Amino acid sequence: MPAPPTPPSSAPAGAGQIAANTAAARRMHGRRTPPALMSKTGTDKRKEIGDVAATFEPDTGNAGVVKTRHVTLAKPPDDLGLEGGHPLGPVTVAYETYGALNERRDNAILVCHALSGDAHAAGLHSEKDKRAGWWDMLIGPGKALDTDRYFVICSNVLGGCNGTTGPSSVNPNGGERYGTGFPIITVADMVNVQARLLDRLGVPKLLAVIGGSMGGMQALQWALAHPERVHMVVPMACAAYQPVQAVAFNEVGRQAIMADPDWNLGDYYGRKEPRKGLSVARMVGHITYLSDAAMREKFGRRLQDVRDYTFTFSADFQVESYLRHQALSFTDRFDANTYLYITKAIDYFDLARGYKSLAEALSHTKARFLVMAFSSDWLHPPYQLKEIVSALRASHRHVTYYEVDTHYGHDAFLLEREKMEGVIAAFLNSGAKTFRPLEKPGG
Repeated sequence: MPAPPTPPSSAPAGAGQIAANTAAARRMHGRRTPPALMSKTGTDKRKEIGDVAATFEPDTGNAGVVKTRHVTLAKPPDDLGLEGGHPLGPVTVAYETYGALNERRDNAILVCHALSGDAHAAGLHSEKDKRAGWWDMLIGPGKALDTDRYFVICSNVLGGCNGTTGPSSVNPNGGERYGTGFPIITVADMVNVQARLLDRLGVPKLLAVIGGSMGGMQALQWALAHPERVHMVVPMACAAYQPVQAVAFNEVGRQAIMADPDWNLGDYYGRKEPRKGLSVARMVGHITYLSDAAMREKFGRRLQDVRDYTFTFSADFQVESYLRHQALSFTDRFDANTYLYITKAIDYFDLARGYKSLAEALSHTKARFLVMAFSSDWLHPPYQLKEIVSALRASHRHVTYYEVDTHYGHDAFLLEREKMEGVIAAFLNSGAKTFRPLEKPGG
């Protein structure tokens, strides 16, 4: 039976109480704040516009010190069959876990990251670490994804450059980096690797899969590709297919990289890297993550370190300086070829491909859905999330829609803790009561 209609911008029943309980749990279960964060905690709760949020709360990093682990899957002859028709193997996957899998194996939640994310979703890598994981605001004791209750998993996607096999990895068949010899991948391929990871971790079925932006696309793909293995799905700030405007922005970024002479047709490893091209791609992409209101509030037309125009091509405006800084720091941690491959995978994403309609595609799902949109997101505006909701309701699926009122734009899913936490916690708590486990992976 379909869920009763839920008005936009309204939380599931009990969200207020869950939010209160969550706040209380944070006070009760918050672990000692690591020394590296002490100077910030409680005195500077700023929100940083960008694809990786930096917030400082009393419970920042309370998931503890965590370690990124690696596992090798799809060893020949059990290669991974890619959607494009090519086999790939072996595949190394970088992942982190928070909390513990219970004896019933019914408390696992998979967190899926966005374009430039990685496996480090929460906690710290050392006591001296000055930056917590990219979704630390929601993962940890007493938070929405409460690690005293849930077993939370996050892995770097296939094609990534932070520990999982991708174009910057060494091809075991030749001993050289893959480069553009790496096969084209899709979001479906990413999800299939995650499914193999869960098999290795002994997780037959997920309580929930959750993610924003490209992570939301992975969550939707999970619901369709592995309907028996996921009970709840929380896609946010995404769409059922990559919209044409977003494809256009991604293509500009790819062309910027490929126009950089240092790209060298993707064969730049051990040489000068195409940092200029990747910087421009990052600037273009980064602008789409922001909103007009957020940029006006943060920058306006204020000048950077000058009193008047310099009448040069220097970065006179704060926003210019900000974009240049973000771009340069991005090139220090991200691979240009990975940017090409992952943006192409995003552009290929179309949940209705192979079906007559989106509603027909979603009729094959079995999960309960919480679809979350953000009012000022112009990369994936609320109407795109509402399209998913309409298709789910046409397919008589259980769905709740929630729209966060925010001025932060697309990146709001990385920033708006207070407006998201209670809603997500209530949804997970409600759905956990109807979870039915599988006996074994793939069952």
